[in-house]
Amino acid sequence: MRLEGKAALISGGARGIGAAIARRFLIEGASVVIGDILIQEGQALAKELSQTDANITFTPLDVTSESSWADAVALTIDTYGKLDILVNNAGITIRELIENETSESWDRIMEINAKGVFLGTKAVLSEMKRHGNGAIVNMSSSYGNIASPNSAIYGASKAAVRLFTKSTAIQNANLGIRANSVHPGPVNAPLIQEFLPFPEKIRLLESMVPMGRLGQPDEVASAVLFLASDESSFMTGSELIIDGGINAR
Repeated sequence: MRLEGKAALISGGARGIGAAIARRFLIEGASVVIGDILIQEGQALAKELSQTDANITFTPLDVTSESSWADAVALTIDTYGKLDILVNNAGITIRELIENETSESWDRIMEINAKGVFLGTKAVLSEMKRHGNGAIVNMSSSYGNIASPNSAIYGASKAAVRLFTKSTAIQNANLGIRANSVHPGPVNAPLIQEFLPFPEKIRLLESMVPMGRLGQPDEVASAVLFLASDESSFMTGSELIIDGGINAR
């Protein structure tokens, strides 16, 4: 198994891509802590997956809170003895033209999408340095590489994740700690599922993708698994794009 003996902490792990990552990690032998503000959904997922004899624990996690991160890291270490993998997956989006945005929406998106990645990374580094190894996988977006006409703040937050990941990588490359980012395109997950009652919006999203369809959470989870595993041992500061060809245009 590709993650046998490793312990992972996944933010935003209660549903969507985060839940898919948790499932894949468990199949590959990892012990997993999923953290989320969605307490009922997170507890239900952990209960469901624990019935397969998997090592999974849920903890409430507000990624904008340094103390919440400290608690989640401490729980992971107390429960599984170590922390080998961090997946910074939690994120939100607001789709709006710049002139219709507010400073409050800027602050909220940046706080969760960018500050959350910073705080999570900061929280795990001392433990990873103590062991001399670790893999950090940060969820960016295809809009962290290219511009969107109605997601300027979201794109800015994900571009911040992209560059922060590279800085994390070069600062810790000689310490056995790797950091890479994942850049999904439109994925059939909660951030997109709000459009499901509007077939024309789904068709518009699909028309933007050269492959002509939305991605699936499991497809993103496969990429995260690769970056978290020793199979990517010579990769750090890299960005893995999973967008059906959008960035190739």
